[in-house]
Amino acid sequence: MIATRIGAQMLDRPPGHTPEDVVRRLLAVQAQDPRGLRLSIRSRAIGLTARDVDAALTERRSLLVTWLNRGTLHLVAAEDYWWLHPLTTPQLATGNARRLQQEGVDPGQADLGVQIVREAVASGPQTRSQLRDLLDAAGVPTARQALVHVLVAASLRGDVVRGPVVDGHHAFVSATAWLGPAPAALPRDEALGRLALRYLAAHGPADARDLARWAGITLGDARRGLGAVADVLRESEGGLVDLADREPSVSLPPPRLLGPFDPLLLGWTAREPIVGPHLGLVTDNGLFRPFALVDGRAVATWGLAGSTLTVRMLEHIGESALAALRADAHDVLAFLGLPDREPIVTSG
Repeated sequence: MIATRIGAQMLDRPPGHTPEDVVRRLLAVQAQDPRGLRLSIRSRAIGLTARDVDAALTERRSLLVTWLNRGTLHLVAAEDYWWLHPLTTPQLATGNARRLQQEGVDPGQADLGVQIVREAVASGPQTRSQLRDLLDAAGVPTARQALVHVLVAASLRGDVVRGPVVDGHHAFVSATAWLGPAPAALPRDEALGRLALRYLAAHGPADARDLARWAGITLGDARRGLGAVADVLRESEGGLVDLADREPSVSLPPPRLLGPFDPLLLGWTAREPIVGPHLGLVTDNGLFRPFALVDGRAVATWGLAGSTLTVRMLEHIGESALAALRADAHDVLAFLGLPDREPIVTSG
């Protein structure tokens, strides 16, 4: 099962794929960590750079970042935004309203803030600092986390997404102005079926609980989605389901360095098959550390200080695997456009 899931995640790095190909397969890549979202693409494609990802966001307008599944920022293909947004965001409105009040933003101020953000992005891309200045001038609170939740409110209510990279930051834009008019809305059952198929393409085998957790929808809706496409699914081990035309995999990819918030740790209700005893890979405050994957398991963490990459072993790693991780470390630096330096490997 683990080998099949890892293959579905494209971690065998099939050649010739663009950033768009990777994101369309994964459907939605968690994106609150800007470097992490780019590294999620690097580990699933060959020969790309972070600039290629930025070009998809900025020049081709084929990818965007916005709040979707579970109320978290995600990187998605532009065409998938239009049906994922109405499917995964209405249930987030209550929580957003509560957080606004906790941050001292009353309903009237929230409505004014959303209006200001919408009007600003209608005229062109706006950075977070530009929007903060506009909100401050109008008396809308932006201290602590207030700004973030005003921007979330504007995104949840529609037409505001993060699009191009401006001065190293994702600027906010009007979705319709940036991408063009929205297509006709999908009926909900059709959207749930599409969600189920696209989820399984990158996460199968899985079950309804896994889909519900990943997408932030109810278990009932997850079951409806899987039921709508049952004719193209097959039962897998342990009561899971998968695409009927996928052959189970038995091979695992070479050792690989995966970035923070990698999709491999976010797609199912249980991550123990990958993490094993190394529970510290996910911190108490919800951070997902970058880690090394060897033989389908997490065996080390890693980090960057400047252009020095350090791998910290959590258990013994054989020499051949270490050599592969060192080679992958050089690829990480090249992908990010950093000077090439020999990685450091430490214990613990």
